[in-house]
Amino acid sequence: MARDTTDLTPVTSMDDLIGHLKGGEKPADQFRIGTEHEKFGYYVEDLSPVPYDGERGIRAILEGMQKLSGWEPIIDDGRIIGLYAAEGQGAISLEPGGQFELSGAPLETIHATCRESNAHLAEVRAVAKELGIGFLGIGSSPTWTIAETPIMPKSRYDIMRRYMPKVGTRGLDMMLRTSTIQVNLDFATEADMRRKMRIGMKLQPVASALFAHSPFTEGKPNGLVSWRSQVWHDVDNQRSGLLPFVFEDDFTYRHYAEWALDVPMYFVTRNGRYTDATHVTFRQFMDGALKGEIPDPEPQMGDWTNHLSTLFPDVRLKRFIEMRGADGGPWRRICALPAYWVGLLYDETTLEAVDDMTRDWTFEEVSAMRQDVPRDGFATKFRDGTVLDLARETVKMARKGLIARGRHNDEGYDESFFLAPLEEVVARGTTSAEELVRLYETQWEQSMPRLFKHLSY
Repeated sequence: MARDTTDLTPVTSMDDLIGHLKGGEKPADQFRIGTEHEKFGYYVEDLSPVPYDGERGIRAILEGMQKLSGWEPIIDDGRIIGLYAAEGQGAISLEPGGQFELSGAPLETIHATCRESNAHLAEVRAVAKELGIGFLGIGSSPTWTIAETPIMPKSRYDIMRRYMPKVGTRGLDMMLRTSTIQVNLDFATEADMRRKMRIGMKLQPVASALFAHSPFTEGKPNGLVSWRSQVWHDVDNQRSGLLPFVFEDDFTYRHYAEWALDVPMYFVTRNGRYTDATHVTFRQFMDGALKGEIPDPEPQMGDWTNHLSTLFPDVRLKRFIEMRGADGGPWRRICALPAYWVGLLYDETTLEAVDDMTRDWTFEEVSAMRQDVPRDGFATKFRDGTVLDLARETVKMARKGLIARGRHNDEGYDESFFLAPLEEVVARGTTSAEELVRLYETQWEQSMPRLFKHLSY
């Protein structure tokens, strides 16, 4: 998330919280696509990570990007920690370990979101090259230990770093050493939200296999296809993973809000300062738990918005739906992820077909699939077949959905050609992670510099 929200509207009841979620509803002809992607910066001369400070640090990249783009700075405690465009048309932010993120604007087509990503990468290269910095598209940092990874000076991250070790064993790995591509999608009604959340939860392990791209840790193969996905198995299970109630036929905004109310908070912001609130839930906050601890201790809508951004289920509901299961990867995959989900969810006929296909999948079955995909990838068993079978079928369905959408570029191509990287993967039958390990062990003679060169934007 690029920046935390300030909205002083008082929260007076559960209806206010539910109404915030419902406020995301919009007609189908106003559906948009928001794509986010992260990448690791490194010094070209020695492949070491880029710290925040210094003449060749992350701050220098942000300052250079500000001059180039004209975007406004995001300031935290006097430091620039991101940039934002006017009227919600995109933002640049820093993840805890210096992962450089573009939060794309809500755009009408994948053609537009791919142009946006390519323009962003061109600007990043223009600034970073002068500083001797490259950027890596992969799901986890392949060589650095936690101790070697720089820490970005963002107030919310200081709170998270203290809290994470109390609730799981992999929180710092998640914060400092993982990278993702996400897509944000719209819904028209509560029933439409229900279908998309349910399908997203059920198919997220399939997406994790399709985008598996984190097979190296601390300079050697780690035996997994998606180390990033396995990290999420023990980050903070109160706020992450699969949500059983999403599988139910009567799932509503209220169910999600009730769950969110009982998840511990991370922080509250007042007058630009962050206060650690990890000792209370939002429900307790509404009951007055922070009186005497913060100025203006009554909950505000900005507090609710920020709290929703600190929940990490595989599919996250805000005023839009976030698909969160994919590893970071090369530039073609930045366009392939929205192509996959838009193809499945934005064409009504395809949406109905996917809903029918997955309708009787149980929480236990999907949980088992999610557990095994980081290790077994496409070979993961599901009923009488494998995840590869599901990947092939859903990529075909996504192609049909994109063709039916009929959004063409100036050359007359619809959006389905953005699925090409996924079609290559399922045709080969092995994940991109396995292909990386094969290249590393054969053509690259176990050379990490070759890996960096291959995956640099």
